[in-house]
Amino acid sequence: MQAFLDTFDIYLLEAVVNGILLGGVLALLALGLNLIFGVIDVTWICYAELVMIGMYGMYYMVQVFGLPYWVAAPIAILLVAALGAALHYLVIQPLLTAPPINQLLATGGVLFILQSFATVAFGIDFRNLGIRLPVLAIGDMHFSYSRLLAFVAALLGMLAIYFFMKRTYTGTAIRAVAQDRQIMSLMGVDTKRIYLITSALGGALAGLAACLLVLQYDVHPFVGLSFGPITFLICVLGGLGNFVGGFIAAFVFAQIISLGGLYSDLEWGYVLAFAFFIVMMFIRPAGLLARRS
Repeated sequence: MQAFLDTFDIYLLEAVVNGILLGGVLALLALGLNLIFGVIDVTWICYAELVMIGMYGMYYMVQVFGLPYWVAAPIAILLVAALGAALHYLVIQPLLTAPPINQLLATGGVLFILQSFATVAFGIDFRNLGIRLPVLAIGDMHFSYSRLLAFVAALLGMLAIYFFMKRTYTGTAIRAVAQDRQIMSLMGVDTKRIYLITSALGGALAGLAACLLVLQYDVHPFVGLSFGPITFLICVLGGLGNFVGGFIAAFVFAQIISLGGLYSDLEWGYVLAFAFFIVMMFIRPAGLLARRS
């Protein structure tokens, strides 16, 4: 009996650690979405599809053109950053004064356009980057190096964004516009430029997430459905636009998914996470740490 309990505890610890590793990547995804909403006050329903495009970019650069992963990654980040800026310029900027429902429908339309484009251009086949990373064994516990790499890179990316927002003039302007965009425009701040930079920055975070997720997921036109809805729920639960709330919510969801996968299977982990979200919307409808108005 004691041996069984010892083994159970090891599996539980392994699930908790894997939940932490998953939480880092989910927090990175939520950071990009929250950054855009916090500054521009528009929710990109199509955010996960930008990640999908970045994953295809990584696949073709590594598998077709033969670039090393470490060379392809920054190119993919710049590619998705440019896509984020183009999305803002072509779709979001004309609708900044439109009702929120129009903005949601527009970004929802972009979602289907990107999915359809990927289906026509790349087909529906599942594609793999072909990089096999080893597994870290600690006693009877096993952890994927791809998840460890993704967790570390996600933390470094979030730290880079933190210092950019705190230590640079542009970052300070972004935070100021997020707090009161009307006053900042009256003080001579070019809000259109800040919006464009923010969209590019959000796209760059989506590109970084694509570089990390492509090590763990096969690439196909609907891969965004694997993490897009959960990312949106994380942002809502944390309070849309609230970075700290989104960070906490990402790790809460990740633990629910990981522990649900331990006691049943991964699909039930996602079911429990969605059920938890519904319950929390009755208890805290504005989110765990709702942004102050």
